[in-house]
Amino acid sequence: MMIDMGSAEGRIVAAALRLAAEKPWQDVSLRHIAEAAGMNLAELSDTFSSKSDVLKAFVRLVDKEVLLKAPAPQEGESRRDALFEVIMARFDVLEPFKTALRSIAGSGEIELALMRPMLSSQAWMLQAAGIDSDGPAGAMRTAGLASAYASVLRTWLEDDDPGLARTMAVLDRRLRSGESVMAGLDSALGAARRLKDVLRSGLRSSKPRETPESGDEFGDATVAGPGNAGAPPAG
Repeated sequence: MMIDMGSAEGRIVAAALRLAAEKPWQDVSLRHIAEAAGMNLAELSDTFSSKSDVLKAFVRLVDKEVLLKAPAPQEGESRRDALFEVIMARFDVLEPFKTALRSIAGSGEIELALMRPMLSSQAWMLQAAGIDSDGPAGAMRTAGLASAYASVLRTWLEDDDPGLARTMAVLDRRLRSGESVMAGLDSALGAARRLKDVLRSGLRSSKPRETPESGDEFGDATVAGPGNAGAPPAG
């Protein structure tokens, strides 16, 4: 089971989601969550300091479960198809909590506090699909996927078809659109990197050569001796 009910964190997260499924998330307080988890506020405060912290813990648990369950990219499979499978695996993991997530999404409380963990989730999904999420290009892929995922998530929350036909159609469309955008960005980044390398190379080749001092006809570094100990090497 994804949530470890043997830990304080697991009991608190499970209690919060259970309450969110029963009533609007904005009406759920930390006291309510503590009581539902069978503890007092002091005990809850040892683990979490806000409702946002509880949601962050849930996002991390979902990430871990997705990384365990998502299919590995297959040889010859396109990056788009691999990412499609990973995202659908995420929706499979989220399915038992769909009613709670509708309540949380409807509250408008998924805001700045959850931006970092949500972006981290997108990076992990890219990695699971065999797509690099590091560096400038990776950051743009992550941001692009976050935008696409937010749109698809809204569709999934309202899609009660067991086959999730609407969700899959929107996901496929968003990934195809994002694929063409990212191809252009990757090309632009590649050109920028090549230009930077050319400029660096040009700067090195145009650097004035220092005039050799007497006794150093070939411009070599002077060997450090008592009179010049600690002098930086030339070049």
